[in-house]
Amino acid sequence: MSRTAYKRLQEVAHRVAKTLPVPAFYDRHASAVRFADDHLVTSELLHQCRTYLDESQLECAHGLCHCESVARDAGALILIEAPVRGIAASDAAGLFLAAELAGLLHDIKRKEKDHALLGSIEAERILKDLGMEKNLRKYIADAIRNHEAFKETLEAADKEGKLVSDALYDADKFRWGPENFTTTLWTIVNANDTPPESLHRVFKEKMKGIEKIKETFRTRTGSQFGPEIIDQGITIGNAIYKEMSLMLESPDAR
Repeated sequence: MSRTAYKRLQEVAHRVAKTLPVPAFYDRHASAVRFADDHLVTSELLHQCRTYLDESQLECAHGLCHCESVARDAGALILIEAPVRGIAASDAAGLFLAAELAGLLHDIKRKEKDHALLGSIEAERILKDLGMEKNLRKYIADAIRNHEAFKETLEAADKEGKLVSDALYDADKFRWGPENFTTTLWTIVNANDTPPESLHRVFKEKMKGIEKIKETFRTRTGSQFGPEIIDQGITIGNAIYKEMSLMLESPDAR
């Protein structure tokens, strides 16, 4: 029954998502996003990094697809933000790579209780094994340590480290938009066999938490474009909640 109900709700989510415009971030900065996406495919170091990621050991809703989306957008944010922050192009190239590596590795310990801290430690080990220079390893490890919302953050040692950290955070939080309600949510509830009644009870409260994400973006670009992405997710979430309420009020409609 749950899977049938969730299939119907996911169809509602996709139907609403199709009525929404492409978020302005992906339209306005299409070239940066495309460059970052291409680099994910062509970089030998990123390819080597992927070999350390065991999909079976990653949390179901935060697997390789999620990590690659975060890596792509984090890289794009570096390209956009570095000139604004007075960072030379020669330095930005290394930060771009660091941000994509941080995106790939940020949820490597997602199944663990303190996944940001443990993930930063594991990332440092992997990157040392891959021969990455010490300062970039630190930027990546610190960014992973700082990527959770509503948690105390480590102060960056310099503006370059802060940019990598801020870019990773914002790229990760972009996922709370349409992606969360069309894909991530259904992966979680189906994996956990969550009854629709249980989801319905907590749905509104969870939506309030997502709403608060809009106030936390850390880059200028994230602050400008992130709230729209979150709002689109909330629009889809409201449609899901409305349909779910109708289903639960009328069992015959399930």
